[in-house]
Amino acid sequence: MTTSHHHPITVVGAGLGALALARVLHVHGIEAALFDLDPSPGARTQGGMLDIHDDSGQEALRAAGLHEQFLERVHPGGQAVRVLDRHAAVRLAEEDDGSGGRPEIDRGDLRELLLGSLPEGTVRWGAKVTGARPLGGGRHEVTLADGTAFTTGLLVGADGAWSRIRPLLATARPAYTGVSFVEADLLDADRRHPASAAVVGGGMLFALGAGRGFLAHRETDGSLHVYAAVEAPEDWLDGIDFGDTETAKAAVLKEFDGWDESLRALVADADGALVPRRIHALPVGHRWDRVPGVTLLGDAAHLMSPFAGEGANLALLDGAELGLALAVHPGDTEAALTAYEERMFARAQASAAQSAHSAGLLFRADAPQGLLDMFTGHDG
Repeated sequence: MTTSHHHPITVVGAGLGALALARVLHVHGIEAALFDLDPSPGARTQGGMLDIHDDSGQEALRAAGLHEQFLERVHPGGQAVRVLDRHAAVRLAEEDDGSGGRPEIDRGDLRELLLGSLPEGTVRWGAKVTGARPLGGGRHEVTLADGTAFTTGLLVGADGAWSRIRPLLATARPAYTGVSFVEADLLDADRRHPASAAVVGGGMLFALGAGRGFLAHRETDGSLHVYAAVEAPEDWLDGIDFGDTETAKAAVLKEFDGWDESLRALVADADGALVPRRIHALPVGHRWDRVPGVTLLGDAAHLMSPFAGEGANLALLDGAELGLALAVHPGDTEAALTAYEERMFARAQASAAQSAHSAGLLFRADAPQGLLDMFTGHDG
């Protein structure tokens, strides 16, 4: 193994939170080196719509000097919401009048905006981090899959749910939440799947029943992205052959026997393969004692279920606030990390608790009543 270089600030991962951190540091004249295992920015489809909240994700974009550019890329009408029951009866329908504080943007568009705001070479693509070890005094040695290594004065784990940096700080691992998703896409929906396009509407759909539901949203390319959600044992997905799409569709739809055909069509008529996904989360209130020279952000720090829509927003805010803390405390990394973590732990605990609570509301026995109560402020 050869130790080739020293980076004052190293960020493992190049997701939204990592890019927000790098951008805020750049705005303040501080350089960071990001390492990502993907071979290039376009190696994976980013996909999915994100609602960026005015009090978190948008605050991060303001700190990054990118808020106006963000607003130019949001999806008009994307804040519309429809709530249906298992019989496809509409229980709530709200249009997007442009006054809401959670505009929708395609994840890929937001990532492209952040990447484009950074100096060339900030992200080292095709650089998979395989491990890291402390050297003392807050310094760490980071090892890459190609056998090379380098040292760093500050190591930031922004490498998601199964972070390789987290073990330097904490022993907790994500646990299965009891909910599994199967993702599907309906392409060119208005033309090829007009009935499904009408069911989903212009923004987000929640079609809910006891222990399961369809969550879907319209994307900027005219497609519909669908999540079939099922409360199930952790091994449920293992019993489905996702290599045979028609067999997989039948297995998933078996969980929705008796549901209206217009809802079942969101999976039955899907284009392309179905994608399984188990929903994991770290314990609510996950935190660690201060360890010199290393910290975490985003899912690496506080992975939670997606049912409060906070994951991307918290990652963005984590990155921005860590960057600001480092700028405010030049030469005193530990003071910066202490200030950052104090705020991050508090908001992460609140959001993780809300996410867990929302999951219970969505799929309870009288669904969708729990979600309707939440929208009207009557949930307990």
